[in-house]
Amino acid sequence: MSARPPLIETRGVGKAFGGVIALRDVSLTVEAGRVTCVLGDNGAGKSTLIKILSGVHPPDEGEYLVDGEPVRFAGPREALDRGIATVFQDLAMIPLMSVWRNFFLGSEPTRGSGPLRRFDRAAARRIAREELRAMGIDIRDVDQPVGTLSGGERQSVAIARAVHFGARALILDEPTSALGVKQAGVVLRYVARARDRGLGVVFITHNPHHAYPVGDRFLLLNRGRSLGEHAKAEITKEELTTLMAGGAELEELAHELARDDDNGSTL
Repeated sequence: MSARPPLIETRGVGKAFGGVIALRDVSLTVEAGRVTCVLGDNGAGKSTLIKILSGVHPPDEGEYLVDGEPVRFAGPREALDRGIATVFQDLAMIPLMSVWRNFFLGSEPTRGSGPLRRFDRAAARRIAREELRAMGIDIRDVDQPVGTLSGGERQSVAIARAVHFGARALILDEPTSALGVKQAGVVLRYVARARDRGLGVVFITHNPHHAYPVGDRFLLLNRGRSLGEHAKAEITKEELTTLMAGGAELEELAHELARDDDNGSTL
């Protein structure tokens, strides 16, 4: 029996906007129940890769496969129909609306039929509460405005929402970038829970210290090009940090900034 194909795979994808090459020859593998971390600084091509995976942009070259089958999405709706959900940094939430209302925003449960069909508020509250609890998310009151939650709690609600609506692959766009240590830990815990529920997770980040604890595979991007994809067993956190930071550039900078002990001068 042949091995099961990856949930998501890109093979040598590239994308250009006019004369600007945003991505070139980037390959990525995402398996069910695994976390693939995509690391890179600003301008590395992370946003372009997200948009290709989520169906916003088709690649100009290379292949994009879902369950081993080549796909060419016409838009995000087609990607979502294949179970690929993307949680962007803005989270697509309305701060003054309640947690449960944001949970079902755009996909409200209804009851009745025809002209009597209406939003089932009781069911929405109950389901939101149950789904959050099933993910281990402790929200004090689902009636409170989502804007009163911490950044980590809002991210966890967005993750639980994607899981509830049938996501098989979850793409997270810099979910810990604006969070402190404690709140980043909250998000990483729910990333691990999504993984343990069998989702394939793409975790986009510029922080190797957040990526390494939850990651199973690591793709490093630099100016639109891949620096390689590594399994966790193939790379240490220190090596990942060095590659991510640009070890040669940092070493050169360290020499430039170091004190000159021979002549006693300093910068």
